[in-house]
Amino acid sequence: MIDMSPSVTLVLVVVALVAVGVYLLLERSLSRVLLGVIFLGNGINLLFLVAGGAAGGAPIIGQTEESEMSDPLPQAMVLTAIVITLGMTAFLLAMAYRSWQLNQHDEVQDDLEDRRTARRAAADQAAFEDADADVLSTLAEDAAEVRDETGDAEPAEPAAPAAPAAPASPADQGGRR
Repeated sequence: MIDMSPSVTLVLVVVALVAVGVYLLLERSLSRVLLGVIFLGNGINLLFLVAGGAAGGAPIIGQTEESEMSDPLPQAMVLTAIVITLGMTAFLLAMAYRSWQLNQHDEVQDDLEDRRTARRAAADQAAFEDADADVLSTLAEDAAEVRDETGDAEPAEPAAPAAPAAPASPADQGGRR
């Protein structure tokens, strides 16, 4: 019978890798987020292997006794997780490179909706004192302050609402009923 109890050292390494990965994922720098994805992926891969139990014989019927076979599922899941981590790494590298080309840094900025949500949350907290808390603005005012990247110099005028269309009569439909 194969011993299924995991090594305490491996469990601690899994916990450390996942903790560091989650911490780095919460940063604003894309290079740190990239490292966080790599650490988290390696931690999850190690978790799969630890959960798979001790190594056993090849899972081929006739070559190894059934009680001594290793479980092939964790190995297959680790291979899949490696491919997913590689894809995420490539995507984040491309995003960080493009951000560096455009802005000369790889820090992710707040968008308009994030700023609005933060202001509304700050206004609801009575114990939180913020210099900007009394200067709340609407989403339209915030949007007017943001630089327009579409190239339009002036905002488009809102279109007048159209009158509701009258239902078509059977004669207008070519005589069909």
